Amino acid sequence: MEETTGMLEKIRHHDKVAIALNENCAIPLPDDVMRILRKPHRLSFYYFQYLEKGAATFKTDLEEFTIHDGELAFGLPNQIFTKLPYDKNMPQYALSFDENTLTMLPGLYPFLVNPFNVNTISFDPASQQRIKNLLSGLFQLLHAPGKQKKAEVILAHLHTLLTEFNTAYFEEYQGQEINASTKLSKYIAFKLTVENNLAEQHDVQSIADKLALTSNTLYSIVKEYAGVSPKEWIINRLMLEAQRKLLYSSVSVKELAYELGFNDPRYFSRVFKKSTGKSVSSYLADLKDLSNN
Repeated sequence: MEETTGMLEKIRHHDKVAIALNENCAIPLPDDVMRILRKPHRLSFYYFQYLEKGAATFKTDLEEFTIHDGELAFGLPNQIFTKLPYDKNMPQYALSFDENTLTMLPGLYPFLVNPFNVNTISFDPASQQRIKNLLSGLFQLLHAPGKQKKAEVILAHLHTLLTEFNTAYFEEYQGQEINASTKLSKYIAFKLTVENNLAEQHDVQSIADKLALTSNTLYSIVKEYAGVSPKEWIINRLMLEAQRKLLYSSVSVKELAYELGFNDPRYFSRVFKKSTGKSVSSYLADLKDLSNN
């Protein structure tokens, strides 16, 4: 299985934001990247392909699906993703960004939990035009000659785009039932349980009981789909929320720790550093540097 760890660094189109956007395959990709993309590969970032006209077929994990005019295919971190051969001359956009970029955005985008286990989104004609305009505008911002656009401008466009995706996803699939007999549905249920009560001190055994699973079964399911243990997944999600709150509010470390369900701010600080590789103060200093560039 091909891994994509480090790939986004090779193709990113902004110094401060780990994001890449290609329009109609106008920007050639490095040969080693193309070699990986031609085969099934485990995503280490979020990937979206919007097809303006034509048809293209993909696989996520073992599910094969085809998108057509005005539809979007997307893949999430840790999914096995495959783009089957298709006509690269079709009008299209390919967008990639990482988890850290997601922490810089002001919104929550529940479709990225993928509760309905689908990897396509359809848009009505008016939405199609907005999506095309947003992608085209973002492409121009990222690839304009001269000095790079400020990160906040790039992030504002990305936030609007993801809001469009999120709205269309739930308009299309709301009301569908998830097959409760599959392992994937249990993984989705695990994620939603954590997401809906994020600030609680989550006990893995209690979640397993709620999902009618043993703790060992829950461990194996989460490990299979996320690549980490349930406890690690919960910590990673809390640290994602911590980074978002640090970016968009002036909350103190102590207040933030309590907001996220940590009784000991010092323990929270240690977990933050272990998860992000930076102390809270270093992370805030990097954010200040980001806003000044």
